Amino acid sequence: MPDIEFLPAIEQARLIRERAVSPVELVTTYLERIELLGERLNVFVTVIADEALAAARQAEKSAAAGPFHGVPIAIKDLAETKGIRTTFSCGPFAEYVPDIDNAAVRRIREAGFIILGKTNTPEFGTVPQTESELNGICRNPWDTNFTPGGSSGGAAAALAAGLIPVAHGSDGGGSIRIPASCCGLFGIKPTRGRVSNAPRFGEVLAGFATEGPIARSVADAAALLDIMSGYETGDPYWAPPPERPLAEEAGADPGTLRVGFTLVGGNDTPVDQDVAEAVRDTAGLLESLGHKVEEMTPNWNEPELTTHFITIWQSGSSYYAGIDPAALEPLNRTLAETAAGTTMDAYVQARIQIEAFCRRVLTLWDDYDVVLTPTVPQTPRPVGWIFEEEDP
Repeated sequence: MPDIEFLPAIEQARLIRERAVSPVELVTTYLERIELLGERLNVFVTVIADEALAAARQAEKSAAAGPFHGVPIAIKDLAETKGIRTTFSCGPFAEYVPDIDNAAVRRIREAGFIILGKTNTPEFGTVPQTESELNGICRNPWDTNFTPGGSSGGAAAALAAGLIPVAHGSDGGGSIRIPASCCGLFGIKPTRGRVSNAPRFGEVLAGFATEGPIARSVADAAALLDIMSGYETGDPYWAPPPERPLAEEAGADPGTLRVGFTLVGGNDTPVDQDVAEAVRDTAGLLESLGHKVEEMTPNWNEPELTTHFITIWQSGSSYYAGIDPAALEPLNRTLAETAAGTTMDAYVQARIQIEAFCRRVLTLWDDYDVVLTPTVPQTPRPVGWIFEEEDP
């Protein structure tokens, strides 16, 4: 048997059902690896070893509670978890213990997963790397001088290092996709309405932000997204459920696909040569598999889009409006200050323009089944690269 810690979560679940491996064995293996590597990588901000072992022992005695009965998982520290410290990597919340699970976490528990702890994130998840004054610098296991990306950096780094078999993440502006790319993993940002933000929130950041899976395989990512998905009463968005589980789609023959690829990004950031080669290599692989592939030239580099996005992004400061601005890190303090000076008209116009842009982009799928782009234009950056002494 391959190293058990690197087996897919789907495979671990099967072995548990067949009694070839036990939940206690799995949980113990991961806790030992967290003890060995966790401090060096700084991927966990909270580990609940005693509770996880107790849950594993109970799982061994009870009938399967769900498709992932007894399989370990970790939850990003932006999601509220009942009875487990949730800091948002923000000082005023350092000892906050919620009395609720959010909807995605509740569904994860109901599927039989055993939570090992909470993974590192920047303060309120607002930057594409994982560093904070409260919880420190999270490092990429492939090279600890580099960032694993953000804001689900702790989740991705823990997964890449074999400290968990699959991970919960969240994404508003790349926070699943960036760490997955930086750590060599598969991440899915679901369409809005696929995963509920209940019970605390309806929409987050005008619908930009949602929760989703990070995994070492497409099949694991699809299976976890199946678990996390579902409508909750009062949700402002609703995504029609797929015709069959996504986990089944992961192994299905898609037929001949129309694939459009591009190296054109949404801004003027140049694409690194290694990234460009990876996109072209992938396009070539898809063509060799019989798909129809062509390079496209989308017109999505609209400078004013960044301004509109920032207007919506800074509106997220309303979620921590009751906190003394002096207790926030510089970026979030500045976002709160600039948001306070934003007019309702500017906010509404930002939403109108971004929604119109989305409609224009979605017309690409009139001609293609798949649109292939770089996840990020550059290879992973060194830790600390995004901050300056005068930040922001």
